[in-house]
This record gives sequence, C-alpha cells and structure tokens, in this order.
Amino acid sequence: MTPDILAELNRRRAAREAVAVVSDLESGAQSLVGQGEDHTHSEALAARFRSGQSGMLDQTTFARLHMPSARLVIIGAVHISQALYPMAQSCGLDVTIIDPRSAFATPERFAGVECLAEWPTEVLAERPLDRWTALAALTHDPKIDDDALVAALEAQCFYVGALGSRKTNAKRAARLKERGVSEASLERICAPIGLDIGAAGPAEIAVAVLAQIIEAQRT
Repeated sequence: MTPDILAELNRRRAAREAVAVVSDLESGAQSLVGQGEDHTHSEALAARFRSGQSGMLDQTTFARLHMPSARLVIIGAVHISQALYPMAQSCGLDVTIIDPRSAFATPERFAGVECLAEWPTEVLAERPLDRWTALAALTHDPKIDDDALVAALEAQCFYVGALGSRKTNAKRAARLKERGVSEASLERICAPIGLDIGAAGPAEIAVAVLAQIIEAQRT
C-alpha cells in the first residue's frame, strides 16, 4: 500500500466512512473506493459493502473492506439502559449514554461505559450521529428525547427507537411533524421500542431493544 493510499484510508476511517482497498492481484495496483463511488466493479463492490465482508470482485480483483464500527447512543440513564448497555457491548457495539440529569448519569450506576451528564444537542453537535449508529431514546421526556430523535433521522442512523406507549408516540409524532419531520422519516422510528415479545421489566425490554437493533443492523 502506498503512503498516499494509507494516509487517505486513515483519514476516511477517522471520518467513519466505509471504504475498500481494491487490489489487482496480477499487477499489484491498488485503489481506494468509498461506498457508493463509481468503479469498474461498482456492482460487485456494492454487494460487498452490503454484506460487510471482504472478498473477490472477479477472478483477479480483491476488495478489503474497512467498515466503521457500529455504535449505540442511548438517550437516558434509566433502568432499561443499565440492562441494555452491557449486552450491547458484548455484541460489539460501542455504547454512549447521554442524560443531562446528573443524578441519573453517574459512574456508580454506569460503570464501564461512557455516560455523559450533558444535553444530547451539545454532545451530538460535537460528535455527530451517522448511518453506522443506532439511537435509543429512553427518557420519556420530550425536552431530552426529541432533539436526539430529529438528529438521528437527519443522520440516517440505521436504527432509531423511542420508548413510550402508542398514545405517547402519537403525541411525539405530532411534535416532530411541527418541526418539519416528514411522514416517511417518522415511520423509521421504532415506537414502541423493541421487538414485540411481551417483554416485562427493564431487563426484558432491554433484550427486546437489542434484538431489534441487531435485526436492523443485519437487514
């Protein structure tokens, strides 16, 4: 790999872009191709990016994929979050918990995970969401959840979920519509959050949420 390709690869990885190093096994020539960029093997590359797996594009061309790590941003340092974050970490997700309520967002309640006692708008302005991120809004407080949900929809997060009953979610949808969120975007919000498995209690709800996130990640 040439120094120029390596430098550009590192830049794109730092920016959380999906890229492939495409190598001609006969000539040794290499090129860097981002997801969605034109290439001689665009169709085969698109299939590789969808699968997330490196491999041959034809008999003599190999693509090594460099995919951003999947993240989970949890809005709300609540009981469900306490059960959800260790399971998510064990499934390979990088987890961040955000809650401006400093009485909830404490190291004692959330050991071994990044837990920020800040407003989501402030955190997400410095650390934007992206398509490789899942967002779970769990506070039940519009002042905290709504801004994060709008940001997640605008960033095309692969999963967006929100806690609440159907009545609560209908009120949320009305608020977000007033903020200019389209009907199509609202339909992307998994609400009530989690797979419908009859979950009861924080731990079982956390299982349902994580299962829904994994389902979204794999489809």
